[in-house]
Amino acid sequence: MWKKWKESKFYKKMRQVRVNRAVYLSAVIILVTLAVILAVSAALNRAKKNETEEPPAITDATPDQNTPTPDDSLQTGTEDKVPTLALPTAGKLLKEHSTDVQVFSQTMKDYRVHLGVDIACEASAPVCAAADGTVAQIWEDPMMGWCVAITHAGDCVTVYKNLAKDMAEGLAVGSAVLQGQLIGQVGDSALVEIAEDPHLHMEMTVKGLQVDPMEYFSQSVVNTLTEDEIYEDGK
Repeated sequence: MWKKWKESKFYKKMRQVRVNRAVYLSAVIILVTLAVILAVSAALNRAKKNETEEPPAITDATPDQNTPTPDDSLQTGTEDKVPTLALPTAGKLLKEHSTDVQVFSQTMKDYRVHLGVDIACEASAPVCAAADGTVAQIWEDPMMGWCVAITHAGDCVTVYKNLAKDMAEGLAVGSAVLQGQLIGQVGDSALVEIAEDPHLHMEMTVKGLQVDPMEYFSQSVVNTLTEDEIYEDGK
């Protein structure tokens, strides 16, 4: 009878079910075991990494002595400073710089602004560079005659007008000049100021804006322009 029971379909079916359950259970156990192993392995790797990783270096908060400070960055040297001007020619102040109040023109017989200063002097008096710089332009203006423009530190330009045609020997655009170096002579080439006494017309710009050259002379130079005994004696 036991033999018949084993050979029955029901027994065989029940046996197959037990086998399948065992397979499924084994598979589940294996998967769970693998998951546990992977989790433990990952945890160990993280712990090992944290142990071997060096802490971030602590840097000194004190700035390097060679690193420019905000104050140092402002001290860029004399290249950004407008120079103090020397007198370009010996004489007396004939006409001041005036952009707000119009002044009377002896030549044109009217009132107009005056963008520079006029320094009365002897005819053919030497004209020198008021500061170290580079000759930027030499030209003949229809109204102001022969002119020379010199660029200086601080984005400054001095312009000398009413010059004689013949410039100093070797003077050319791009030439470097020193303060006090001869650039030309006072002439009578400025038609718009031809009725004035012999004089040098001098203009100045800083960063492209017209300024009064008198503000960039030392007080001693200003004194020589307003109290010029040599010029007055020569008259």
